This record gives sequence, structure tokens and C-alpha cells, in this order.
Amino acid sequence: MPNRLAHEPSPYLQQHKDNPVDWFPWGEEAFARAKREDKPVLVSIGYSACHWCHVMAHESFEHPEIAAVMNEHFVNIKVDREERPDIDTIFMSAVQAMLGHGGWPLNAFATPDGVPFFGGTYWPPSDQRGMPGFPRVLDTISSAWRNDRGQLLKNADSIENYLQQSSSGTPRSGTITSDVSRQALANLHQQFDPEFGGFGAAPKFPQAPTLDFLNRHVQRTGDSVARTMLTTTLDHMASGGMYDQLAGGFARYSVDERWLVPHFEKMLYDNAQLITVYVDAWRSTRDDRYRRIVAETANWLLAEMELPGGGFASALDADTEGEEGKFYVWNIAEIDDVLDVTGASLIRERFGVTPEGNFEGHSVLEIVATEDELAASHNLRVEQVTNRLDDARQSLKAHRATRVRPGRDDKLVAAWNGLTIGALAHAGAIFGDPRFVSAAQKAATFMLDTLRKEDGTLWRTWRDGEHRADGVLEDYVCLADGLIRLHQVDGNVDWLVEGQCLMDHVLATFGRNGEADFFDTPASSTDLIVRPRTLQDNATPAGNSVAADVLISLSLLTGRDDYRARAVNLLERMSSLMTDHPTGFGRYLAAAERLLAPGYELILASGGAGAIGPLTISALSHPALHFVAHAPDANDNNVTERFPLLADRPMLDGNPTAYLCREGACKLPATSVEELDHRLAEMDVELGSGADTM
Repeated sequence: MPNRLAHEPSPYLQQHKDNPVDWFPWGEEAFARAKREDKPVLVSIGYSACHWCHVMAHESFEHPEIAAVMNEHFVNIKVDREERPDIDTIFMSAVQAMLGHGGWPLNAFATPDGVPFFGGTYWPPSDQRGMPGFPRVLDTISSAWRNDRGQLLKNADSIENYLQQSSSGTPRSGTITSDVSRQALANLHQQFDPEFGGFGAAPKFPQAPTLDFLNRHVQRTGDSVARTMLTTTLDHMASGGMYDQLAGGFARYSVDERWLVPHFEKMLYDNAQLITVYVDAWRSTRDDRYRRIVAETANWLLAEMELPGGGFASALDADTEGEEGKFYVWNIAEIDDVLDVTGASLIRERFGVTPEGNFEGHSVLEIVATEDELAASHNLRVEQVTNRLDDARQSLKAHRATRVRPGRDDKLVAAWNGLTIGALAHAGAIFGDPRFVSAAQKAATFMLDTLRKEDGTLWRTWRDGEHRADGVLEDYVCLADGLIRLHQVDGNVDWLVEGQCLMDHVLATFGRNGEADFFDTPASSTDLIVRPRTLQDNATPAGNSVAADVLISLSLLTGRDDYRARAVNLLERMSSLMTDHPTGFGRYLAAAERLLAPGYELILASGGAGAIGPLTISALSHPALHFVAHAPDANDNNVTERFPLLADRPMLDGNPTAYLCREGACKLPATSVEELDHRLAEMDVELGSGADTM
């Protein structure tokens, strides 16, 4: 008989609806029952694409005897961390404080008031290799609750005090100068893997916010060390098994230092950010390999992740038929069956397919031979190799499509769609694919129509017409950022208005007692023991770091000093963390690069929203251009009063016109790509001799 999770829209909670565990969703009902029955609460947190979440569910939550113990001694709550990141932040912080590490599945025990006192991650169904089994943990906690509750409550008090201090503490402040960027870069270089790229040892994550910083630093300074760290990382990620060599798209992380064997789940937020990273790297390098990665990944998003009404699903699972990576791996016999002799030989050599394999007897595809090397070994021209490989990849992709596909978490998350809107818009404009821009526009419209409430606040998630969780900080700022970036492409000033409204709501309801930074939840949030505050970038950028970026953009558009001052103060508050821990504060560093760069903006006048013209493409493709915006129709006074940067920018002789300006002073307007390129070249010369500014 299904439990209470049967009524929840979250795919992750739906995965547990038939467990014998008497699961509750997070809410007052669960805690009221815990108080009434004087039981501790087990809060189990995960997400639908998580491999080890599936393992623990199968081993323990589907086990009748283990479930019986859980039901007798605990009130059990299941949480989708993607739906409620605020809950996840609190319990992850608590477990990390207790153990020194964390991860998912996250399992924490709490008082009936919701205060955690013990926790861990994955526990096996029996004692193994020095790790206690989950039944032993349950017995120990239930016994302690009956016989040594005072100690558990003391633990809870300690954890609650720690969480309160974490929520209200203030980092050491500094000034945003080029020294911040240089010190961060030096610390990054110490962690950099010069052989395979990335930072630190295995497992390796893409760390898109850090790559975002490197991109912007290269664009501002041309620094060769930063460029090497960036391109080495991007090249090896794209060549490894973490990248889907047949369909495009990146897995969540690599279990080894080579980017070879991934954890096979594909997350929307990783791929949205990495599209932006590779687009920006192409702007600086013009490396067509990066263009190919962008096109393949964006096409994968449209083919497998776009929802019918607009917007994008959250994730693809790591497992199929109970096996991790089964959908993605190959053996020689399969390849020989699908391809002709030459095609099979080229694929085996190109992607390192061997009889023994590199993953549990199968092969994860990674690029191990160049097309030049294959041409020489097969006595073919390089273009012949390219064409044969493309045909073979398509044949393998078609064959793979007949396999059982990974499950898709089709809930829509506001923040991640905001990241995707900006990524697809810029990729489509710069690389000339209107499908990507159209998908971004469709997603933006759907988000505003579906996730925005009548009072202007946001829902965080949507699935099959149902909402559950209110928007958190990252939802507002990532969507605002995506809308501003979409305006830069299609010229629709409505996106700017909507983005500003979202940011103004953040300023009004997420602020922290006069401090520069923001809480994760609005002041109206009441179902948590503390208001969580996320400062550090993780797989997704922190809401606070994106807020700084959005405030800088709005300050340029509006000329409002309060927006700029809030951004500067926020970044100054984080400056010591940025220099000491750059991999955790990459998006802050990227925002700081905008403050350090001499502030050129380009305003395009083309008669309002419409087709993406050559001036737009040229402007967005330039690596050092500070900001791009579009002037509205000449008679739209409401918009120009709101955004003075866009005022008095007429088209000349009825032609689209570009105005390149710095601090209110503009160069001669340009009406052709040649003229604009000349103005941008002049800008490059000036920037080459310019000093850091604030």
C-alpha cells in the first residue's frame, strides 16, 4: 500500500511511495506526530538521479524488517534536496559539523522540534568494513533516545548553536582590487592538476563557477597561467568519459583524476553552466572544439531535457535496470555488430574500447587518439576520418537509443532554468542557431507564467501542474540573471523589467539585518530552525554570488548607486574567502572581475525586440566587452526612465546602430559590423593600457 509520498509531485519522493517505510513529506504533520508519540525524527535527504540513494533505498528502505524498526521507533521524513535546498543546507551543515564530511543520501536524526543531533550519509544494511550497518544505527539511536536522551539533547543544543552562528557570522572584509584576483589565481594554481586539468585530486567535479572566474580573468587580462588552467581543464573534460561522446552533455563528476569514469547522472545545472563556460572560452580562443561541445550539449538539452510546454527537466538518472552507467557503456562485440569493419576499427581506436574495458568489464568512451593519428594509421585523409567517425557515432547513438533509457526527473526548478535560459540564449546568438534562442525564450515565458504567483513571488518547482516549495534566493537571482542575458540576445526589454522586479524582491525580503549578503529564504519562511545562508559556490553558484553579478548589471542599466554599492559591499565582505578558497568562491571572483575591468557597455538600437542581427552577434562574440543591452522603441519612455543607459539611442538613417560607451562617454555610433569591429579594436587598445578600476 503506498505511503503518504504517493501524493507528492517530486519524482524522488515518488520513488519511495511504495516503500514499507511510513514516510512523511516535510511538514507540520510529521513533527506533530513526533511530539505526540515522543519519537525522534529521521530526515532522509536525496535526489532522484543519485546512485547511492538508490542503493540505500533498495538495501534498507525496501527491506521489511528494517522498515518495521524505522516505523516503530521513528517518525520518518523524506526530502528531495532539489525541491527543498534550504532543508538540505541545514541538515548538511549539521552532519558536516559532526562528521567533517557529507554527501547523499543524507540521513540525520532530529528532535521532534526538528533540531538534528546525529547523522551520516550512506549506511549499508549490515556491518561492513568497519562501517556500522543501518539497523545498528537505528538501534543505537532509539536506545539512546529512551535511555540517554539528555546527551542527545545536549548534542542538539550544540548543533543548533552552531547553525545559528553559521547563519549570522560575518567573514573578514577587504577591498576588491587586482590583488584579490591575483592571490586567488595563485591559490588556484597550487591546486591545479597540470596533467589532466581540474583542481585537487579525485573525485573531480567540473567546478563551473571557478571556470567562470578563469574565463573572465583571461578576458580582462589575457593572463597565460589562467588561460592554461582553463583550456587544459576544458580540453580534458571534453575528451574524457565524463562527457557523453555520442550525444553530448556532461555527467555530474568523475571518480578519477583523468575525467574518465563518471558518476553517470546528468544534471541540468552542470550542463547549463558548462555551455556558458565553453561559449566564453570560445570567445577568447576561437577554438572550434569548444564550439562543437556547445552545439552537442545544447542539442542534447533540447532533445532529452526540454519539456513540452517550455523549460527543462532537472536530471537524468545514473542507473538503468539497477546498474550504474549501463545505458552509456560499450563492449567490442556490440560495436562490431553495429558498425562495418572500418567504422568499428576507427571507433575502437578513437575512444579506447578494449576487451578488458575500463569500467566493470565495459568501456566508457574517451578520446585517446586524434583524427590525424587515425588518418595515418588507416591510410585515410583527415576529412575522411572525420566523416566516418561522425557516421559511426550517429549509428552507435541510434543503437544506444534502443536500450532502456535512464529515468528522467522532469520537475522544473526555477534556478536551474534561469541558468539554462542565459546559456542557450548566448550560445544560439553567437553560434547562429535560432533553435537555442527560441528554447530560451519559451522557457522564460513558461517560467514567468507558471512559477510566478499573483503577488510576484516565485515557486521553486513545478511538475505536472503542481507546485510544492517556495522559491529560495538562488531561484530569484538565477532567473533574473537568465532574463537579463536573454535580453542581451533578443532585445526584449520586458526581460529586463522582470529581472529587476525579481532582484528588487530579493532586496526587500532576503536581506540580513543591514548586512550586504542575503539569507537563502525570505523573512516569511517559518518552518526551519534557522534561516540558512549559503555563501559558498558548490555545483551551482551560491545565490549570494549571482546576486552580486545581477546587481552589477542593474547598476549599469539604471545608473543607481545603491545597486552598485550593494554589489561592492557584498564582494568586499567575501574578499578574504575569495582569495583563500577560490574553488568555493569562483562566481564571486567572476563578479569581481567585472568591477576590475574598465567599464565599456554597448547599446544596440534596432527598433525593439526582433531578429538577432549581425551587430548583436559581433558584440556578444567579443571577449572583453563589459555589457550589452538593447534600446527600446523611441517612444517607450517608461523603459528609458527605468533604464537610463538605454535612453537617447536612436537608429541612424533607419539602420540598426551600435553605441559603444564608457561611463557615459560614447564613441561614434556604428551601423555596420565593420564599423563596430573597428570601435571594438579601439577599445581593445585602450583596455590593453588601462588600469584596474572600481
